[in-house]
Amino acid sequence: MSEQRLLIAGLRGFCAGVVRAISVVEKALEISDGTVYVRKEIIHNRYVVDELRARGAVFVEELEEVPDGAAVIFSAHGISPTVRDTARDKQLRTIDATCPLVTKVHLEVVQYAKRGYTIIFVGHKDHDETIGTLGEAPDAIRVVGSKEEAAQVEVDNPEKVVYLTQTTLSVDDTREIVRVLEERFPKLKAPPKEDICYATQNRQDAVKALAAHVDVLLVLGAPNSSNSLRLCEVARAKNVSAYLIETAADIRMEWLESAQVIGLTASASAPEVLVQQVIDFARDRLGITSIEELNTVTEDVHFSLPHELTALAQSH
Repeated sequence: MSEQRLLIAGLRGFCAGVVRAISVVEKALEISDGTVYVRKEIIHNRYVVDELRARGAVFVEELEEVPDGAAVIFSAHGISPTVRDTARDKQLRTIDATCPLVTKVHLEVVQYAKRGYTIIFVGHKDHDETIGTLGEAPDAIRVVGSKEEAAQVEVDNPEKVVYLTQTTLSVDDTREIVRVLEERFPKLKAPPKEDICYATQNRQDAVKALAAHVDVLLVLGAPNSSNSLRLCEVARAKNVSAYLIETAADIRMEWLESAQVIGLTASASAPEVLVQQVIDFARDRLGITSIEELNTVTEDVHFSLPHELTALAQSH
């Protein structure tokens, strides 16, 4: 067998929402003279969470663990109104790091619920983003995660149905689910604009392009990260073996033995330092010297930091 090669997705890693969320925690740690709490993982990546914890952030599951009056950051995945109510009752100084694209979906839910629509939310029911979105209008929302569930979901009025989606889904899988819904509900309304975020779409498209050239794909991400899991699914749909890894230490040599070209990408919540570790692994353990990038599209999206950071700075 000729020398193995490593082909890396040129478009990979952090999206604008993740960059913003991490920056919120970093900035809060800089300007606060007290403990900064973070509800849930700020993003679904253990390496990032551990780095921020080492710098002083305290991660909690629920606000009951946060002392009254303390500063707390809400994660990028969004929260339900009941969480905001609890924060208000505890007089917490809140900083909302919810991705603006998730906030957009929350606002759509509120608007459609007020107009009497049943909202079919295409998403994974146990994901933090879905849980937060569901909290905006629990009586109006039906969560659907598969074509089978789409075929069985019941609505109050078939004339007033809209579908909205989790931002980190597989574009292709969602299209299939929506097709089932459209067959069942001819009056089904679509979201005002595509809910699946630009970064999710771009990274999935990059994997599709990569799949045409590689024998196996390594996806840097986390097992509780929806967009990480979707990247693996996209590759497998192209008949390419794909393995989700959190770090280079998770790589098993038997995955790569018969691979001429090894592909590598990173989910929207995986930092570039982990990509470099896999590159080092390929050089040191596999003896790979041919390392290239496959470029598809470029991104130039930036989100401003939340105004609550300014208020936190002024409170000291």
